[in-house]
Amino acid sequence: MSQFHTDLVSDTVTRPSPGMLQAMTSAPTGDEQRGEDPTTRALCDRVAQMMGFDDAIFLPSGTMCNQIAFLVHCRPGDEIIAAGNAHIVRSEGAGAAALAGTQIHPVPTPTGIFTADDVASLIRAPRDRAPVTRLICIEQTTNSGGGAVWPIGTLSTLTQLARTKGLVTHMDGARLLNAVVASTKPASAHCAGFDSAWIDLSKGLGCPVGAVLAGSSDFIRQAWVWKHRLGGAMRQSGVLAAAGLYALDHNVDRLADDHENARLLAELLSDTLGIEVFPQGIETNILFLDISGTGRTTETINAALSASGVRLNAESPTRFRAVTHMDISRQQVRDAAKAIKDACAG
Repeated sequence: MSQFHTDLVSDTVTRPSPGMLQAMTSAPTGDEQRGEDPTTRALCDRVAQMMGFDDAIFLPSGTMCNQIAFLVHCRPGDEIIAAGNAHIVRSEGAGAAALAGTQIHPVPTPTGIFTADDVASLIRAPRDRAPVTRLICIEQTTNSGGGAVWPIGTLSTLTQLARTKGLVTHMDGARLLNAVVASTKPASAHCAGFDSAWIDLSKGLGCPVGAVLAGSSDFIRQAWVWKHRLGGAMRQSGVLAAAGLYALDHNVDRLADDHENARLLAELLSDTLGIEVFPQGIETNILFLDISGTGRTTETINAALSASGVRLNAESPTRFRAVTHMDISRQQVRDAAKAIKDACAG
C-alpha cells in the first residue's frame, strides 16, 4: 500500500474498485491463444466497434501496442514522424529503433500537436541513402502538452495528407477516452482515417493492467504474430479483460470529474507566489507546475509534501506534472493545493 493517499504522479496509480474486482473474479475464461476466451473476445469486439475498426487485440500495455504497431507497419530503415515530446520519443526505451529498426523524426511542438503543413516539410523524397518516411504517429491526448486534445479537423488533414503521400497513420490513444469526453465526439470520429489506434485501460479507466490495439483484420492478424514473438498469448486473459469491460460500462463518463478536478487544482494554485501553472486552458486531467520562482527544487518540495501524504511527478528540478484520476476526490484536490502552497512557502 502506497504511503501517499493523494497520489498525483499519474492516472496509472488507480486501483480496481470492488465492483471491478467482482467482475474479474466472475469472468468466463478460455484459452486466448485459441480464440476461446469469451471475455477477451467481447472486449476486443467492443473496442474495435467503438473505434471504428475491423478487429482488435488485447495486450499487456500501451507501450506494447505502439511497438507492435510499428513492427507491423514499418520495415528497418523506415522513419516515423511524431512530436518531439511524444511518449514514443521520451518514455519507450527507444523501442522503435531497438525492435522495428526505425528512427523517429521529431516535430518541435510544446503542445504535442502539429499540423499537416508541419509534416509535409518533413516527408523525405525517395533517395537511396535516406530513410523512408513511412508513418505519422500522434498521441491523443498529449501527455507533455498538458493533456491537450487534438482537434478532429487537424487529425483529418493529417490522415488525408498521409493517404496522398502513401504513408500510414497510428494513434497512441493512451488517453483517447479523455479526449472523447472532453470533445463530446465519439472515439470513431477521432480515429477516422487512421490505420491503427489503441486505448489504455490502466489509466483513467482504473484497470490494473492492459490496453487494446485496433486496426484492420489484416493488421490484427500480423499483430498476433508479433504478440507471440514478444511474449505469447495470455491464456485465460478474461480475468483481466473483464476489468476492461467493467471500465467501459462504468468509468468513461466519470472522466469529466477528473477534468474538473484538474481545473480546480490549477485554479487553486494559480495565485501562488513562485508557481506558474500551465497550460493556461486545462482540457483534460494533466497540468504542469513550474516552481522555479520559489527558489526550491521538486525534490525538496516532494519531500515536504510526503509528510502530508501528497505526491507529484517531478519532471525536472523545477517542473512538476500533476494528473487527476478516479482515486482523487475534489476534497483531496483542495487538500493537495494547500499542501503544495505550504511546501512552496517553506
